[in-house]
Amino acid sequence: MTQALPPVSVFSRRRAGVLLHPTALPGSHGKLGESARRFVDWLAAAGVTVWQTLPIGPTHPDLSPYQSLSAHAGNPELIDFRELPGKLESREIDDAWPQFLASHSHWLDDYALFMAIRARYPGTAWPDWPDPLRRRDSSALAEFSRANESAIEQVKYEQFLFHRQWHALRQYARDRGVLMFGDIPIFVAHDSADVWANPEQFKLDANGQPLAVAGVPPDYFSPDGQHWGNPLYNWQAMARDGYRWWLSRLASQREKFDLLRIDHFRGLQAFWEIPASDPRPVNGYWVPGPGDDFLSACFRELPDLPLVAENLGIIGDDVEQLRHRFRLPGMTVLQFGFDGSPGNPHLLHNHRAEDLVYTGTHDNDTTLGWYHSLDERTRQHVNHYLRITGEEAAQMPWPIIQAAMGSVSGLVVVPVQDLLGLGSDARFNTPGTIENNWIWQLPEHYQELVDIARLRETVQLYGR
Repeated sequence: MTQALPPVSVFSRRRAGVLLHPTALPGSHGKLGESARRFVDWLAAAGVTVWQTLPIGPTHPDLSPYQSLSAHAGNPELIDFRELPGKLESREIDDAWPQFLASHSHWLDDYALFMAIRARYPGTAWPDWPDPLRRRDSSALAEFSRANESAIEQVKYEQFLFHRQWHALRQYARDRGVLMFGDIPIFVAHDSADVWANPEQFKLDANGQPLAVAGVPPDYFSPDGQHWGNPLYNWQAMARDGYRWWLSRLASQREKFDLLRIDHFRGLQAFWEIPASDPRPVNGYWVPGPGDDFLSACFRELPDLPLVAENLGIIGDDVEQLRHRFRLPGMTVLQFGFDGSPGNPHLLHNHRAEDLVYTGTHDNDTTLGWYHSLDERTRQHVNHYLRITGEEAAQMPWPIIQAAMGSVSGLVVVPVQDLLGLGSDARFNTPGTIENNWIWQLPEHYQELVDIARLRETVQLYGR
């Protein structure tokens, strides 16, 4: 069985990281083999010691890693089958296989069954399955399992192979001084093994449909608000069993990563609840989240849990106070800093050593695309603040990258598109849209597009 890697604090010293989701690695085959190792080697050669990914679970057809079919499983499409001994069907199994089944049965059994039923009823979400399967009638599930034993075992075996290959990659990265940084969406997809297997943990009606869904209220950035559609947690039910579902989820991700970001952290303090009966975001209302009680339970069970709070957007003092009470690092993004206010927390002079700084995130335009899209007044403000001359502006986005590297923040993360100096065509995701997202690929010759000596020198210059 794969041995757990000893904990290493990402914040034990100043570090530089790169953001790249594994699906964007070059090649048409699975990504977790040679393609990923080559990327790790490139990071190590540049002195970069953190690789940040997006959630790595299996996706729906829209490919969004934030709407996964499971909060625990890995995406089997990432497996590089060329590097596996023999054929998948040959079941070349050693002692690690039964150990994997035993140690992951708390989620794997339900997930494999869910995926087998899903294959039997393609294109149908679980609330529309035949009633006995939808409501998890024990005799119906047992009968289906007997009739589909091979398909269920196949799903489990794919997860075993993902687990092995992911941990081999993580060990390869660790041996070269590179730590892995993962991402946890606060909410889960309605059509997922998690909701089907644990309906009592969510706000659902008797037919499995959400009584209310997640989103955000209207604000300056979104006049109509946003309707995400994720089912909301029944936090009262979760509290009664000590948040076991969440603790299991966190432990699964802790097994895979050295650092974990909780997306939409503010939802732990209060979340925007939109009634399913009239799902316009404007009809929503704030509901208190589990806050201190939840986080206290997490750290009692997992005392070395390495969490980062995604605290972007309009965040109140109550959310920041919750974050500070548990000493969780937060995030700043240089692209968000230039609204004209010297008190903007994303500006360099307001950064904190315990937080992270990004040039941009997976939801932003590339830094080059962002810079070119600015109006003239804002662009001049950026140039003036960062002391960028006309000649340096021609080297964008490097002046922004160098500014981030010089931040007091202990960890700087740069999307790989920025290191390659790519424009808006390389944007990975545009929130609020459903087309052309999550599909950008790193060019095969990416190593030739970056002055690695310059990058390594900059990393060293700022003690990272």
